[in-house]
Amino acid sequence: MHKANQTVLEIDFNALKANFNYLKAQIGSQVKFMAVVKAFAYGADAQQISNYLQNLEVDYFAVAYTNEGVALRKAGITTPILVLHPQPVNFELLIQYCLEPSLYNTVVLDEFINIATKNKQQNYPVHIKFNTGLNRLGFNSDKVEAVCSIVNRSSCIKVLSLFSHLAASEDVNEIEFTTQQIEIFKTIAAKYNRLTGTQPWLHLCNTSGILNYPNAHFDMVRSGIGLYGYGNSVAKQSNFTPIATLKTIISQIHVVNKGQTVGYNRAYKAITNQKIAILPIGHADGISRLYGNENGFVYINNQKAPIVGNVCMDIIMVNVTKVNCNVGDEVVVFDAQFNANTLAESVGTISYELLTSISQRIKRVIKD
Repeated sequence: MHKANQTVLEIDFNALKANFNYLKAQIGSQVKFMAVVKAFAYGADAQQISNYLQNLEVDYFAVAYTNEGVALRKAGITTPILVLHPQPVNFELLIQYCLEPSLYNTVVLDEFINIATKNKQQNYPVHIKFNTGLNRLGFNSDKVEAVCSIVNRSSCIKVLSLFSHLAASEDVNEIEFTTQQIEIFKTIAAKYNRLTGTQPWLHLCNTSGILNYPNAHFDMVRSGIGLYGYGNSVAKQSNFTPIATLKTIISQIHVVNKGQTVGYNRAYKAITNQKIAILPIGHADGISRLYGNENGFVYINNQKAPIVGNVCMDIIMVNVTKVNCNVGDEVVVFDAQFNANTLAESVGTISYELLTSISQRIKRVIKD
């Protein structure tokens, strides 16, 4: 275990491999696996995570935006990359770096065909997204005929897959809705196949879909949060190991007397004589101001220490009155034991938001 002497985000590749292998074991041998590495691989390190997964022979990567895919190509990633939310202004760049766009409305589809034609492309790989109930990106089901008409007369593109996104696959109270989404998607795919005479791959399941809806694995599944060690439910969490450990150290310890205040706006007032530890991490590093004023906490020598006062840009203060600790001691913000779910839930958010907020100014340390 790396001993922190500064603020670091430690990434455990052994845990990443275990999570990947567990998820792969849930799907059929012919089902492809798409690793979602958008948002800097959920706050970890997209380039190193992707290189590691490429060595494990993952079938596909997915990113949100074109520039994320370009960065992976420049880092040596040769595996196919789906861009989930490309913007037309980046289509030239997308083609230059052999990235594969999700085309999700008529404007985007027509513009990509225009750009592909201009660049003399033939059978350029694309993916068509349909909206089955999440109501974000995607063609609605009544647009299948229009999509097929455009695709049938366009030789510059080749549709590799049709896909959609489940809205509540982790929620046991939404089984009926999720089942309805699956059936809508099947109907869309059948109509597309009939009107085009082709059978693109189908993919619908996210991490929770992989675990809860094996009947909807189709030709490929997508996983983001599961790879990084979170199962989206208490029941499933024991099958995963969080790969990221956010650590820092104690820079200084103050004795604050009863009635004295701590931090900006004097937001915290000591009700007894207390010891307050100063840590080199703040809201510029991804620890939101919401965690201040005893909402959030850290762990020092396996003991919980609440954050006191307002979170500063580069510093947080924690109450260590009952913690045996010294300047230079290691502090755990979250790890596999004290995972990000627990901390995130303390302020009413989710692990995704906390993980993806971790600033890239924090040093990443790979543990393999």
